[in-house]
Amino acid sequence: MSYDPVRYTPLTFHDAVPRFLDGSDTPRAYLERCLAVIAQREPVVRAWVTLNEEGARRSADESTRRYRAGRPLSSIDGLPLGVKDLIHTKDLPTGMGSDLYKDNHTHTDSAAIRALRDAGAIILGKTVTTELGMSHPGPTTNPFDPSRTPGGSSSGSAAVVGAGMVPAAIGTQVVGSIIRPAGFCANYALKPTYGAINRGERQGYSQSHFGVHAGCLRDMWQVAVEMARRAGGDPGHPGLYGGVELPPPERPTRLIVMEGQGWDSVDGQAKEGFERLLDALRKAGVQILRRSDNRAIEAFEASIADCMALCRDICGYELRWSLENLVERHGNVLSESMMGRLALSRKMDIDDYRALLRQRAAMHRCHEDLAGVGDAIISLSSLGPAPLMGDASGSDPGIAHTTGSPVMNAPSSALWAPAISVPMLAVRAMPVGVQIMGQRHGDERLARLAGWLRQNVQPVSIH
Repeated sequence: MSYDPVRYTPLTFHDAVPRFLDGSDTPRAYLERCLAVIAQREPVVRAWVTLNEEGARRSADESTRRYRAGRPLSSIDGLPLGVKDLIHTKDLPTGMGSDLYKDNHTHTDSAAIRALRDAGAIILGKTVTTELGMSHPGPTTNPFDPSRTPGGSSSGSAAVVGAGMVPAAIGTQVVGSIIRPAGFCANYALKPTYGAINRGERQGYSQSHFGVHAGCLRDMWQVAVEMARRAGGDPGHPGLYGGVELPPPERPTRLIVMEGQGWDSVDGQAKEGFERLLDALRKAGVQILRRSDNRAIEAFEASIADCMALCRDICGYELRWSLENLVERHGNVLSESMMGRLALSRKMDIDDYRALLRQRAAMHRCHEDLAGVGDAIISLSSLGPAPLMGDASGSDPGIAHTTGSPVMNAPSSALWAPAISVPMLAVRAMPVGVQIMGQRHGDERLARLAGWLRQNVQPVSIH
């Protein structure tokens, strides 16, 4: 199916809640409609690892009874969603995108999943991830063109929302694993401030984040907040700030364009569409600032010029010990891409890692210096439309990326900054997201700016 950002109608949840309350619809009926779409589209999209239809129906019936009694547990009571198959769920195995973890039953819920259940959300199933959440792809296809990737590593989470199977899904991001696939699959997505949503057992990376894919900004925000209200943030972090309701839109005064190290590789038509959006923002009274307009912006751009290598090496060093254990136990059965990461990490020592942390801290300072320059940073969520399956043109030295290059997403991950992808572009009838990035703990304000952007700027299609 071709994509038009003006005509495309995503699946949403919040607008069904009034009907649940007046009895004209029920969470069980809503779930059954989701299951019907899954039955129709899953044979091609292949986004689910496991489904728990029986358990989901029980949960939907319990939610239906609560609505009939006028006592829903939260704003997302009855919302069916998918969970990335890196995250522990007590009633479903956690396969980690690897045969090494087949039938891996942890019998525990990650903190955020427990929070979702306590809020009445329905854990429908586990969604496909790349191998161990890194680069080697699973079987999932793009919901708008099965010959193309949905992105990674939150491949299934992005695709189930883009295909209209569920209104929301949980993903994770270490470099570009939420924002890039969201852009490829026409999702709204939040990659929050680092530590803002409790990662439970997944504390092994110093820039890993839990986040939300959704068909609309309101569902995205409400799922994130309901998780954070109950589970808080990571240990030692204050958690996601903001109210349960999506905050009202706010028009930005100044937006800073982030080019980054991937700018010269951006698809020409994607760049054309992005420039048209910037022109529309100017006409709406928003000042657009670029690197040549301000020394602080130039210093920021210089600080992120090698961000992909920094993310690769920090993550490689932090991942090394897990990979060494897997190789010792199972032999060299990991993908070529994963073994490439291990080979690179084996060349690093503690002094190399410390130097990377100092480089990242310098990036943080340059980003903080932009707080008084603009309201947020704006950029593309990817280099362009989703690549064809197996296309490795976005690869790093030694590491194959066949789910699209994460080069446009690495800065927000390394900076621990909140980012939201907004479906604002179509290039050759495929989605391309626009991302905005804020200062740490500015997630709620970023949602305000994203709401204004979507309501006041016409999406652009380039054929």
